[in-house]
Amino acid sequence: MIRRALAAVAWLSLLLALSCSPSVPPAPASARVAVASAPPSADAARPPYDDAALDPLDAGPVPVTRVDPARGSRLAPVTIVVFSDFECPFCKVLDGTLRELGRRYGPDQLRIVWKSYPLPFHKQARPTAEASMAVFAHAGTRGFWAFHDAIFESDERLSPEVVATALRRAGVTPGQVGRLVEESKAARKVDADIALAGRLGVTGTPTSFVNGVLVTGVEPEESFAAIIDAQLAEARALRAEGTPPEQIYAALSKKNFAARADDERGEDDEEARERATVHLVPVGDSPVRGKDTALVTLVMFGDYQCPFCLRVMPTIDQLAAQYGDRLRVVWKDNPLPFHTMAEPAAELAREAWAQKGIDGFWGANGLLFRVQGDLGVAPLEAATLDVVAADLRLNVAAAKRAVASRKHAARIEADMELADDLGARGTPCFFINGRRLLGAQPIEQFQAMIDEEIAKAEAMVVAGTPRAKVYEEIQKQAVPPPPPPKVSLPPPPKGHPGKGAAAGKVVVQAFSDFQCPFCARGAATMDELIKAFPGKVRVVFRHLPLPFHPDAQLAAEAAMEALAQKGPAGFWKMHDLLFKDPRPENLDRAALERHAASIGLNAARFARALDERTHRAAVEADAKVAADAGIHGTPGFVINGYLISGAQPLAKFKKVVRRALSEAN
Repeated sequence: MIRRALAAVAWLSLLLALSCSPSVPPAPASARVAVASAPPSADAARPPYDDAALDPLDAGPVPVTRVDPARGSRLAPVTIVVFSDFECPFCKVLDGTLRELGRRYGPDQLRIVWKSYPLPFHKQARPTAEASMAVFAHAGTRGFWAFHDAIFESDERLSPEVVATALRRAGVTPGQVGRLVEESKAARKVDADIALAGRLGVTGTPTSFVNGVLVTGVEPEESFAAIIDAQLAEARALRAEGTPPEQIYAALSKKNFAARADDERGEDDEEARERATVHLVPVGDSPVRGKDTALVTLVMFGDYQCPFCLRVMPTIDQLAAQYGDRLRVVWKDNPLPFHTMAEPAAELAREAWAQKGIDGFWGANGLLFRVQGDLGVAPLEAATLDVVAADLRLNVAAAKRAVASRKHAARIEADMELADDLGARGTPCFFINGRRLLGAQPIEQFQAMIDEEIAKAEAMVVAGTPRAKVYEEIQKQAVPPPPPPKVSLPPPPKGHPGKGAAAGKVVVQAFSDFQCPFCARGAATMDELIKAFPGKVRVVFRHLPLPFHPDAQLAAEAAMEALAQKGPAGFWKMHDLLFKDPRPENLDRAALERHAASIGLNAARFARALDERTHRAAVEADAKVAADAGIHGTPGFVINGYLISGAQPLAKFKKVVRRALSEAN
């Protein structure tokens, strides 16, 4: 019944986890989804993806071929090779970072190379990868990047319609693509990329190699910049020794790959130590399946919209059946911010608990995952949750009110804060008697750890510990989470623009750059934070225009002139206009003058302030304060001395604010 009902309200889409990482290699060409096409023509062009084309042009552990799409010069001293998937949202995020890096360093300093790594559970990824390689063969570098950018710039999930739009932007009609895929033997190129990824140990997307230095997942721009800067210095040294420019990449990637092998041996030791570490993971009032006399407590941080959580749930059920009364399972919510229906689904599960007791919760928990599985990758939408509530025989109207009002938000956020404390930033993440196990691992991994913990627990019972006290005693020896990092920062100067409670006990100094899109996101989060703590939080704006954002410095000075002429209200009006769009046409001199006119500034005074750089010293003073505190990227937030870097979720800020308030009282 529920499958038929959901079919009326859902369409096939993607549910993604914090790190897209398959348990099996991507599908071979023989298993791929076919691309609709016209039959191959008799006069097909000579296939570009033959053995000669796939031979390395730039050798090394991460070779680059002449048929790898690239942005930047082959002679650039730094090359980023990125294994990517058109259906992976993290690849989309990383693409924005790579574009910023490309603008920052320029094509003569940085080359970015694309290699395909379509994940097997992304149903559109393989045919799209093949289409992209066919476009590259047919329309060259410009055509490939037009296709690539159209997909990653789209607000829609990857679909045949999105691909068709991207093909047209690249100068290819959808009717051509099947023939072009066959003629170019694009599948061979995708297979070659996948095979290389396997040899390099790549298991998820995005995975990048910066001159052979491994970077997994989405890292901040500054993390990449630190590696790039180090590699530029290494390249200069090689050039001084006489190494030709075309050999720099091969030499550095070989050196860095060898260093990585040494590092990995050390990482294996670190991983073994981490596996043995017992973390402080209180059960609290979380839903539990199993008896409190169980010798092993398995705490799962999960997300109802995460496909890896879906994948691991049968394993958890199998473990519960295998170990019986010796194992209890505890659920904790960790809805990831890019899974827009994960938090509403968590609200519904907790409302089922409120209405139907613990059996109601576990019924909702299982059904929410079955909904995800019934349609393969069904979207969890509001109508979907209504169907689930009805199927569970809940009071549907009350359930809808609970979800809409976020009735259970405090408990969900408490779980999220604990996850953040424990470093459980992705899902699923497990703690087995306090020992961490990350991801949808094979059942043997769980069994090995559970068996070890049962042996320890049985010894404790023999020594006199009551079975119901085993977990409590284990947790007494657990390692507590570290506090957030702190920095030493002077109070903001008098007269600096601020908003929120004038006498708030918590002061957030927000270091920001008007050309940074992440700062715009952080600014919106600050408004939410002020609303969450009425009368308790003040946010003070501090300038940190980054040197590779050419319009950021003058935009900062314009905002300060708005403050000088119209006070805080004028500053915040200018602030909002500048963050409305980070593109140059919103931040250049002409745009600044338009913004000034729109908020009623004196045009002559405004122009004179920019011409004479009246506020340059004030902006540079803020930047120096940031540099002295070790803050080099934006946005950066200092909350009563506690540092948060980047545009983090609201829950993280709320956790730190609560900590600061408890210390201030």
